[in-house]
Amino acid sequence: MKSDARGANDAYDDLDRALVHALQLDGRAPFSRIAEVLGVSDQTVARRYTRLRTTGAIRVLGLTDPASVGEVSWLVRVQCLPDAALPVAEALARRADTSWVHVLSDGTEVAATTRAASGQDSDALLLRKLPHTPRVVGVTAHCVLHQFFGGALGLVNKSGVLDPDQAARLAAPEADRPAGSPGPLTADDRKLLAVLAHDGRAPLAELAAATGWSQSTVRRRLAALRADGTLYFDVDQRRRIFGNDITTVLWLSVPPSDLAATGQALADHPEVAFACATTGPNNLMATVVCEGVSALYTYLTTRIAALPAVRHMETSPILRRVKGPGPLPPAPLNRP
Repeated sequence: MKSDARGANDAYDDLDRALVHALQLDGRAPFSRIAEVLGVSDQTVARRYTRLRTTGAIRVLGLTDPASVGEVSWLVRVQCLPDAALPVAEALARRADTSWVHVLSDGTEVAATTRAASGQDSDALLLRKLPHTPRVVGVTAHCVLHQFFGGALGLVNKSGVLDPDQAARLAAPEADRPAGSPGPLTADDRKLLAVLAHDGRAPLAELAAATGWSQSTVRRRLAALRADGTLYFDVDQRRRIFGNDITTVLWLSVPPSDLAATGQALADHPEVAFACATTGPNNLMATVVCEGVSALYTYLTTRIAALPAVRHMETSPILRRVKGPGPLPPAPLNRP
């Protein structure tokens, strides 16, 4: 990876993918450390990052783990009349407490993830989030009981773009991770997290201005929040950076005695970007990313077919992504 040159017809190259992998490992890694590991100059890394970010191809986001902040995640499925799916999805996407909002299947279903304080009445809360329209004909909600893969782990980490030695050198240094709990979140913590949710690489000066802290205090608080898992960094990206063209949601049903083993087996599949155990008739959900329809068929008839405990499977291709893991991005990132 010695050159910043690229062919006129190549949208993304190996250096782009290596940079994305590096940022998934440590969203706030200095460009100098990334450049050293990738064997290019600091300026090359800075140019590539700026291009990817300003064109909407990637965003580095600082996000919170739901359990660490006393929240529960719910997967919501909304059945709509055909002309209502996109408006409903857009209304859900505008909410600060939703993520991963998609239009599925034949354009009559919207899927979204939402978070609620664990003590709240979940049914009333979910209903209040939906647009008031007769074109919504059905709603189901499934509580996320356990996450097998996703979040800070990231599908990029399965790509193999970086070798194990490079990945180890780019992982967040242990010295930056103080021991002990950072304590409950304060109002200033939430100001800090609000900035990071939009830009995980926001400069210390910007974070200090938002919180009223010194830069050294910001640095210590960031390290503490990362150390106990409250704060993690994710790279929201165009799927075509890694040559993927189709994303599908799988709903699987397995006996309770096989749920943990099947969920972990799914998590180990290179195609699986997210996997969790849920409530409801289908107790296992996964998001699968493939190069195309043929690759999806191969995946379903090989890896999924090899899971002996699966009794039922429902597949829902994603037709349109309206919102990703963080706040609504600029429009370009919602394109493939």
